[in-house]
Order: sequence, then structure tokens, then C-alpha cells
Amino acid sequence: MLCFCLESVLSARVRIGVAREIKTDEYRVALTPAGARELVQKGHDVLVEAGAGDGSAMPDDDYVRAGAEIVSLDDVWAKSELLLKVKEPIAAEYPRLREDLVLFTYLHIAADEPLTRALVGSGVRAVAYETVETPDRRLPLLAPMSEIAGRLAPQAGAYFLEKPLGGRGILIGGVPGVQPGRVLVLGGGVVGYNAAVIAIGLGAQVTILDKSIDRMRYLDEILSGRVSTVMSSTLQIETMIGEADLVIGAVLVPGARAPKLVTRAMLKDMKQGSVIVDVAIDQGGCVETARPTTHTDPVYEVDGVIHYCVANMPGGVPVTSTKALTNATLPYVEEIADHGLAEAVARDKALANGVNVLDGKITYEPVAEAHGLDYTPLDDVLPLAAA
Repeated sequence: MLCFCLESVLSARVRIGVAREIKTDEYRVALTPAGARELVQKGHDVLVEAGAGDGSAMPDDDYVRAGAEIVSLDDVWAKSELLLKVKEPIAAEYPRLREDLVLFTYLHIAADEPLTRALVGSGVRAVAYETVETPDRRLPLLAPMSEIAGRLAPQAGAYFLEKPLGGRGILIGGVPGVQPGRVLVLGGGVVGYNAAVIAIGLGAQVTILDKSIDRMRYLDEILSGRVSTVMSSTLQIETMIGEADLVIGAVLVPGARAPKLVTRAMLKDMKQGSVIVDVAIDQGGCVETARPTTHTDPVYEVDGVIHYCVANMPGGVPVTSTKALTNATLPYVEEIADHGLAEAVARDKALANGVNVLDGKITYEPVAEAHGLDYTPLDDVLPLAAA
């Protein structure tokens, strides 16, 4: 069978490809030269598409010195057995997907049915960074980008609150004698915590809404009581959203569509020129009026409210993001390369949770539910018994 032939190849010397990102305004790369060197030293071949690291200030020469080979667009897709990316494939890349390829990247396919169907139809083995989940519910490969996006959100919101940019004209930190801006953070996870840290640092008055009392106790303790924590509900959001100058959507349901916490009807209660930053936009957004935007064209206005919905916020700081991403993903890349996908997921339940599509079947239930498609448990497709 195909899967066992592929495993026998992957368990030896593996060709690991690093594709150049072609999504609009995406400057990250999936592997640093330092990461490439680690893989080469372990006996693997690293194929880097020409110019893949340019946006992260990591030129081809740095990869060559690390022992990688610089190859063309066609070769990185055709010759790689394990392909590393940052963002999900876009339509132009769908024809390059194939059944003997392991694709390891952020996918967010619960919010993208065309991509889901392309992955299923190609037979590719698609492993999503964002659904790799440890037994204690941590998301180790999503966390670093969530930290960065969370820290960028108040910066972006503060910027677009300026009047010349369409905002209300609020200095988020205020000045002595003038009240600071009010920031409402929806969700107290990694994004929400990091957003609160930066918003506090800017001098804002910060409130976090969350549904977990334990999490709110933790946030209250770690942030030394510098934020208000409030139990989240529809009524509470309706009540508080009108007071906010900046709303940051920071909710996450791993691998599934984000819940719509802010409806269009709520916008009429918001201040004219206030700003929403929907960090959950990769998963469909937690604001009813949210649609993906780019760094080049980041905002739009609905009912007098500025919406910032950049779908790859960490891509705006690619030097930091690329290093943080490689720090997190490299151990899992090594697992797959050293042991093959079947044995790697048998050894590591967290990695098994990352397998979204395998051999033409959807193996991550929230994705199947999001699109009304058939779900097949992973161990029905790939026996999860370590050799």
C-alpha cells in the first residue's frame, strides 16, 4: 500500500522542502537557516525554493552555508517528500498537491471549504500546525504566532484609532488629566493575554471577557489585577461593547470555525470611529461583519466602525515570526523526518491531532463538521501503533 511505501522512504534520508510563500503580503518562511542546518546534520536533504527567506532577511546564501540546496519552484514541490510552509496552499498551488507528499503548515481549513476539497481530492497527507495539541490542551505550534498576533493587535488598534486614519481620535494611553482609551478583549487565551499585556503597557484601561473562571483567576493573578476580568455572555458583550474604543477578538476553538460573538446589530451601539481587531479571522472571524484583509489594505469601515482583519498578522514582523515558528515546529519536523508520519504520530499524540487530511479522508472532526463532509478517525486510516 502507498502509506507503507512512503513510510519506508521517510524513515531513511528524507527530502524536506521549504516553499516560498505566495499569499499576499506573506513574508515569513517555514524554516530558518539554523533549522535547516539541524536537519542536514541529522542526515536529511533540505531543498529551499530560491528566495524563500528573502522576506525574513534570510538570503539563499545563508541556507547554502547551512547545507541546504536552493531549488526552483517546480523542484521544491515535485522533489520534496515532506514540504514545509507557513500559510495554507492557495488556488494556484492546488495542482501541486499529490498523494505521496506530507504537507506541514498552518491550514485553518475549517474556514476554507475549497481548500479542504482540494486536499481531500489530491490524496496529500496534510498536517496542520494549529491543531497539534498536547494532552493538557496546549497548542504548541499555534502559540508563538498567537503571542505575536496578540501583541500586534493593540498596536494596530491604537494606530487606526487616529483621526487621519478614520478612527475616533483617541490616544489609547491618554495623558495626565485625560482618561485613557478602553480596550475590550474577547477571550483570555494566549492571544487575549498577550493583547492585554501590550494594551496595559500602552496605558489603556483593559477588560477581558472569558468563559473560564479558572482562566480569569489566573489572568487576574499573573497581570497583578491590572485588568478587569468579566464572565463572557452575549448580554455582557452587548452591554460593554458600546463603552470600548478598541475591541480585540481573541477567541479560538481549535481547528474549528470561530463563534460569532459580535453581531452587526451590536455595531450600532459602538462609538463612531472605534476599532475592531479580529485576530480570529483565520478561523472565519468572531465578528459577523469581519472579512479577511491584507497588510497592504488592512482596514474597512462598517456602520462607522473600523475593522482590522489581517489574516496573517505575524507576517508583518517576519524576522521575529520566522524564528519563533521554527523554534516551535522543528522538533515535530524532526519527528516526521526521522520516523515517518505513521510512527511519528504513534509516538506523539499531539502530532496525531495535527493530521487533518490523510489519503483522501478528513481525519479531524471539527473540519468535517464545518463543511458537512464525512469524518474518518485517524486510526482507521493510519494504524497508530508504534513499530
